Amino acid sequence: MQATPTDFVIALFEFVLLIFSLSVHECAHAWTASLLGDQTARLQGRVTLNPRYHIDPIGTLLIPGIAIFGALFGMGGFLIGWAKPTPVITRNFKKIVRDDILTTLAGPVSNLLLAFIGFVGLAVMIKLQGHLPDAETVMTNLRALYTLCRLSIFVNLALFFFNLLPLPPLDGSRILRHFLPYNWLSAYDRMGMFSFILMIFAGGPVVRFFMTPTLGLVQYVLNTLQGSVS
Repeated sequence: MQATPTDFVIALFEFVLLIFSLSVHECAHAWTASLLGDQTARLQGRVTLNPRYHIDPIGTLLIPGIAIFGALFGMGGFLIGWAKPTPVITRNFKKIVRDDILTTLAGPVSNLLLAFIGFVGLAVMIKLQGHLPDAETVMTNLRALYTLCRLSIFVNLALFFFNLLPLPPLDGSRILRHFLPYNWLSAYDRMGMFSFILMIFAGGPVVRFFMTPTLGLVQYVLNTLQGSVS
């Protein structure tokens, strides 16, 4: 099926939203680290939503770009992405393990919050209009907001689940390494290219495994809310 101009606009929305969401993710890491005593990221200007401080050419632009725009031509994959890691020096924390885990979790939690904001946006639209508008019939002045809310849920849930995968250097690996035996850490940190390959080829299916029921639950709640106001 040939891509339409609307498809390109939605893909562009998704790509811009992804960059913004990744910037929020890394800013949350940096802000939390600063709050807990490590000013490394703050001194490097990473407590900011400006994407140029967070963009990774491959993880933020190339791979997500292929997934998003390639899908218009039947060549895309499941959306995954990452930004430039936020520098953290754990010895600056008062309680190293606790504060490092909190700093690490701040990124995925920020994406969960953005997804929730998107959900609230859709819920408000239902309350105001009495029904969840179809993407093709929604009023013109609400089309952008409708699309943005739905994409925010999808993009940020994908980032939430993807970044919690226990693959270096994703957030999930930073949490897991605190619980691994000491003699395993060296090998775990040296996964290198193998970890990257797993992210590319296994990350999508694993994220989809968690995304499918979660999106189903979101849609169920929205449908229930729609029924209650009909």
